[in-house]
Order: sequence, then C-alpha cells, then structure tokens
Amino acid sequence: MMPAQGFGRRYMKAFLKGFFVAVPVTVTFLDQVACVARVEGASMQPSLNPGGSHSSDVVLLNHWKVRNYEVQRGDIVSLVSPKNPEQKIIKRVIALEGDIIKTMGHKNRYVKVPRGHMWVEGDHHGHSFDSNAFGPVSLGLLHAHATHILWPPERWQRLESILPPERAPVQIEEK
Repeated sequence: MMPAQGFGRRYMKAFLKGFFVAVPVTVTFLDQVACVARVEGASMQPSLNPGGSHSSDVVLLNHWKVRNYEVQRGDIVSLVSPKNPEQKIIKRVIALEGDIIKTMGHKNRYVKVPRGHMWVEGDHHGHSFDSNAFGPVSLGLLHAHATHILWPPERWQRLESILPPERAPVQIEEK
C-alpha cells in the first residue's frame, strides 16, 4: 500500500508544480500578447457579424501590436468604452492625431483629432456608438488590434486594415 501513496504524492506534487508555472505564464500571455473575444452587435457590419443577431464572430485580439500605441488608419481595434469603463468596444480607426475629419452626426461638422487621440467609427454608421457620439478617443483606452476572425470556421480570415475612401480624413498631418 505504501508505494501507491508515494505515487499519489509525487503525482500531486508534479501537478501543483506544473499548475503554478502554467497559470502565471497563461495569464501573462493573455494579458500581454493575445486573446480571443466574441464580437456582439451590428456596429461593425459587414466586416464583423455579417449575419446580424444570428451569429457572432470570434476575433483574435493582438495586445502586443498596440503596446506602443501605434495604430494605423483602417485598423480594427478593441478599446475601453469612453462612456462605460467596464465595457470594451471594437471599432475601425478612421483618423489619427493631427488629422482633420469630416464627422457624421457629431456636434461639430469638422474635428481636428488632438494629440494622443484617435477617431474611431463602426462600419455600420446607422448602428454604431462611436467617435461621432463621444468624440476623439485617448490612445490610453486602446486595448488590442483585431487581426483575424477565428469563428465561425467558414469566416476564418485575416482582417485587413482598410480605410473606406469616403471616410478618409480631409487633411492628414504628416509626421
């Protein structure tokens, strides 16, 4: 009987050692490198959730790519909602700091994006709570860059950083 107890102890010790190594590594990876998220709502149709309420896309969110707050016009990004810090939203970057953008329903017809901010919009303009409602967004609220659709399988694809021509800034500040 004693050898069985010794095996159980060794097994439990090895399991706990592996567990206490794997958990911090996994948490660090999900926090610093990448994670997955389900996209809800119609604000990014047709790019995301083209089936409406019948399906939800699952996307890969790359944290590493935005660690230095470097985004490009056309990128689809996840950010903390400026109106509800408990919520993350997913939108397309339309303009960067220094750009002048022609708005769609904002209180000002034209807005110059301030330093350290970006202008984000959903692809489905009639159904999106975006910069047209809350204005330019601080780069500090940036969470991740959406790079791929992972689910459903028939929609698996890389998400391209495409800025719709009709949403290009009126004036782009050259760096």
